[in-house]
Amino acid sequence: IVNIASRAVVPPQGGFIAYTVSKSAVITLTQALAQEVRAHGITVNAVLPSTMDTPANRQAMPDADRASWVSTDAVALVVAFLASDAAEAVSGAAVPI
Repeated sequence: IVNIASRAVVPPQGGFIAYTVSKSAVITLTQALAQEVRAHGITVNAVLPSTMDTPANRQAMPDADRASWVSTDAVALVVAFLASDAAEAVSGAAVPI
C-alpha cells in the first residue's frame, strides 16, 4: 500500500489547517497500518511530494518559482519502487520527494 501525503506538512507551516491535518493523518494512518499488517507480509508506506509540477498547479500559481517542484514522473518512480518486491523491507516510511 502506498499512500500520498505532503511534504508541506512535515513540519506544519501553518495555514491551510484542513489540508495540513488531513495530510498529517495520512502519515499517521500509514505508520499505524504498517504495524497492524506487518505480520501478513503487507507493506504500507507514504510518499510526501512537495508541490507537484502539473498543469493545474502551473495555472493556479503562474508566478511561482517552479525550480523546486517535483515532476509527476519522479513521484511515480518512487511509488512504483515502494509497490515493488525490491521494497519488501520498507514499511511505515514517510518518503519526502
